[in-house]
Amino acid sequence: QFKLIVENPEKPVASGLQVTAFVEYYPESEDDLRDRLRLLIEDETVDIPLLGLISCCHLEIESEINFGAVIASSKIISKEISIANHGSSSGTFKISYAGVVLLNIEPTSGVVGPKSTKTVKVDICTDEPKIIKEVIKVELEGHGYTEVQIKAVVVEQVLKVLGVSCGNILKCINFGPVYFGSSKTEQISLYNESPECMDWVAVLEDNAIGGEMGTDLQRSADAVLQDLSLKNRTRDVDVSTLILCIPSQGTLLPYEKSLVTLCFSPEKLKRDFGVDDSAQKQDYVLFLRFETVGKNDGYLQALKNHPHQMELALTGSGLPVMLTFNPGPVIKFMDCFLGEQTQVLCTLKNESETLPVTFSFRKAAHFNISPEKGKIKKSSAKDVTFSFSPHQIGIFKVKQVVDIIGTGLEKNILLVSKTKSFHQIYLSFIGVCKSKRKNILFRTNPGITPMISNATGQFVADDTGHCTDTAPVAILKSTQTQIHTHQINRNCEGDALIAFPNDRAASIRPSEWNKKYRTIFTKTERYNYIDPEFSYTDSERLSKEAHKEYYADFISSLRQRRLQKDAARQSYNYNNSVSIGFKPAEGLVSPKISITDFQKEKLQFKILPLDENCLLTSQKLAAVGSESSVKEVWSGLSAVPSSTQEKEDCSLTLTSKQFHQILIGPSTMDFGEVCVYSTTVRKLHIINNLLIHIWIQLEIEIDELEQTSPLSQVVPPLTKTHIPIVFEANTLGIFKRSFTYTINNQHLGHVLVVAKAVSVELELSAREVILNPIPGYLAETEFRATVSIYNPRNYPAEFTWKPIITDRPTAFSIQPAKGFVEAYRDLECEVVWHPGFNSPEAGEFNLRVCKGNTVRLKCFAKVTIHT
Repeated sequence: QFKLIVENPEKPVASGLQVTAFVEYYPESEDDLRDRLRLLIEDETVDIPLLGLISCCHLEIESEINFGAVIASSKIISKEISIANHGSSSGTFKISYAGVVLLNIEPTSGVVGPKSTKTVKVDICTDEPKIIKEVIKVELEGHGYTEVQIKAVVVEQVLKVLGVSCGNILKCINFGPVYFGSSKTEQISLYNESPECMDWVAVLEDNAIGGEMGTDLQRSADAVLQDLSLKNRTRDVDVSTLILCIPSQGTLLPYEKSLVTLCFSPEKLKRDFGVDDSAQKQDYVLFLRFETVGKNDGYLQALKNHPHQMELALTGSGLPVMLTFNPGPVIKFMDCFLGEQTQVLCTLKNESETLPVTFSFRKAAHFNISPEKGKIKKSSAKDVTFSFSPHQIGIFKVKQVVDIIGTGLEKNILLVSKTKSFHQIYLSFIGVCKSKRKNILFRTNPGITPMISNATGQFVADDTGHCTDTAPVAILKSTQTQIHTHQINRNCEGDALIAFPNDRAASIRPSEWNKKYRTIFTKTERYNYIDPEFSYTDSERLSKEAHKEYYADFISSLRQRRLQKDAARQSYNYNNSVSIGFKPAEGLVSPKISITDFQKEKLQFKILPLDENCLLTSQKLAAVGSESSVKEVWSGLSAVPSSTQEKEDCSLTLTSKQFHQILIGPSTMDFGEVCVYSTTVRKLHIINNLLIHIWIQLEIEIDELEQTSPLSQVVPPLTKTHIPIVFEANTLGIFKRSFTYTINNQHLGHVLVVAKAVSVELELSAREVILNPIPGYLAETEFRATVSIYNPRNYPAEFTWKPIITDRPTAFSIQPAKGFVEAYRDLECEVVWHPGFNSPEAGEFNLRVCKGNTVRLKCFAKVTIHT
């Protein structure tokens, strides 16, 4: 079967040359052949083996499929394994598996072409933590059986709160005592102890059992219970202002740690009027829960253990600043003269037994404080000197502000802690500065006597003060005197002003441009120099006058408008049919308003858009959830965003907080036992607790769920709706598949669908029926009894009664002999025994269900013979 084709050389083959020979193989049977080809090289002989192998397959498969570490998210995950054929002909394979862990292996058999590969997909379900070590058997053609190991470690997605320094798990953080208005920060570490990324969000439980808001825990139980006013007020306090978590949301990579800063800022809760709570301590016990986003289907799926949640207790106390002043708060200084100084020694005492206090005095005119700032330890005192140094004469009443310095966070800038004033104490400083008596010396005025002088006109005050910067200028009306008036100036204008001759030092300074000055004797017009660099031009003067008129008109219009409003208000009061003209505080008692009167306002307040920097609280989430549950919509929703607002909202990227407020569930949809080819519907609830539209799209590629509709919906704000999930089983067995959904085409989620496909089945109320004669009837009459057929499945069952034939004919019959039983319904059948001479008293029937089970019924007739 081998053929050699060659031309042997007649001459020796030179070096570097070659001779080519062809060997052809023509197999005539499916057997491997062996032969040899002998090559003669001069005196040597070389045997070349010839092997003739038939065409066959050579299949290989990987020995292991390792899913690695995955989280228990009730999701179906898949891995692929390849079967390679290195042979020259096609080969077949067959996969068998006898376990219950693996859900699906596709395909379980097939043919692999020559020089090609075949991919087999293996699915597992991550519904609970477990270690998977399974073996599947693969029968390869020409290779026999091969085992493939399936390995996976399914773990919980665990979020841990660790201490920054120690690294241990934290259960509680004690902030200790903190002054009202100040802040104290602590750092923790969030640890993602899972092999996948995790989106987390912080939720403050303000309605948890064991929480305390502003209660003094050192007081007796009776004293706390009597203070009901404080309890009522704490219900309306926004707890998110007391605790600040920075950041309050985020993403953690696998096995990553992230620092989180917690800030405690206590606020003083006011009690009813008349209760002195200036020195009351207020204790707080709150619980902060860190949750993974996507595990919040809430009431839709009750879970006992929450490994994806971590609760941290926060405790702290709020204390008022107890800084006393002796003397104080009104401090009176002794009267003093200008240039003198008086002092008062004041003792500052810190009455707090737990915290020091840092103070700082603000600057005030005419008063000095030494030292201006300082720190007083707990239960200690410090002396401060107040000084009164007046710079002018008069009575001074100053409100002195004392700032209490502490640590606080800036409201507009997060993560910035700075020292600032969080509390002020006010003191009243009162001081009087008197003027000194001064002897005035007079001197003779030999010159011109001014218009203002003493009685004789001979003596003038030589020193009336220390300020002599201005030149003395005497101004008189020109019409009041004609002394030595020059003839040329007899007819001068009457509004001209007369200046003294000793005002030369002031005559060249800028004056009003429209006034003229003349000498006192000859009435000659004086020269006044006006500097053009400092004086107004004509256009500037006109503009200034226009501005004056504009603002005068504006103020006049405001006054007229105010008068018109007052007149309209008076007219309304007089013409109002509701108001009877009573004035406030004339004996009428205001009605008492209960908390229930403000429920609508509170609800509207709580459903306002949540600040991204503000913590989510359980009460806020519950209030928004109750609002969304009221607005339940089943139909009429858009499949795609149509309006401008919907398109804008549905294009947004949601934060972890926003995604946490969208409830889609249940995350595991269990249909239970369903019949093959039956249709079962379950609701996938969607609750949108946001103030924006969201777009939900289902991605279903499962044949059993192909009848589900609609697959896309735009859910309005604060709305609850659902999508009917239609399941139709095609084959018997356990069904576990997951489908995914997206929110706004960005955020992914999944739902696990679980069902057990079974055949139709009918149940009997009894397996044995005894037929008794009816009292008062003849013995020859028929005996009757009933038996019930119950259908526990979700699909109508067709049945037929078949009697079991023996050597003796049966005397029993059942009506109806065949029929249908609707899903979850029952049907009564009547069993009749026909008495006769040779009628058997026992009989059996088979209840046969079409494409279902078979149940046997035994019948007995209880015959009584009377003698």
